[in-house]
Amino acid sequence: MTSKRSPVPTEEERMQFREAVAGAKPIVPDKVHHEPPPPPAKPIQRWKDEAAALTESLSPEPLDLRLEGGDEPAFLRPGLARTVLKDLRRGRWVVQDALDLHGATRDEASLLLADFLAESLRRGLRCVRVVHGKGLGSPGREPVLKGLVKSWLMQRAEVLAYCQARAAEGGAGALVLLLKSSRPQTR
Repeated sequence: MTSKRSPVPTEEERMQFREAVAGAKPIVPDKVHHEPPPPPAKPIQRWKDEAAALTESLSPEPLDLRLEGGDEPAFLRPGLARTVLKDLRRGRWVVQDALDLHGATRDEASLLLADFLAESLRRGLRCVRVVHGKGLGSPGREPVLKGLVKSWLMQRAEVLAYCQARAAEGGAGALVLLLKSSRPQTR
């Protein structure tokens, strides 16, 4: 016959348990679990950075060209070699004419630019400069024409590439453009 036990031991059961374990000694574990030491940290990112710096230092591209990057405006028509833009930045193309848009409104600047590009192509010019200004005379001293001119130039099929002019040629206030050749291609 089985009797149901209550979950809480009675006082009598507690006394019997204490008498049964009266001479017992607690077991002290004598074994220690040792974790292996973690492997030494590998400076993977530092190795990647050093490899990139070494590759960059061995690059044939001159340091001054690599440093000029940043947020300078530049555009290269898809399908053209990056060397075209590098050559334009380095000044290997001689600027043959220039258009100064200082003081022009948006509408005037758009028309002047379109006329200038058409005339440059008609004359067979390949490299021209467009001075849009730095915006110092604009409200809030923010350049208005700078962004518009860049946008307009990217939409013109005759513009193959452009980059910011060198400091002596207008710097952040001007762009140097490479135009497509107006000569018919012979095959």
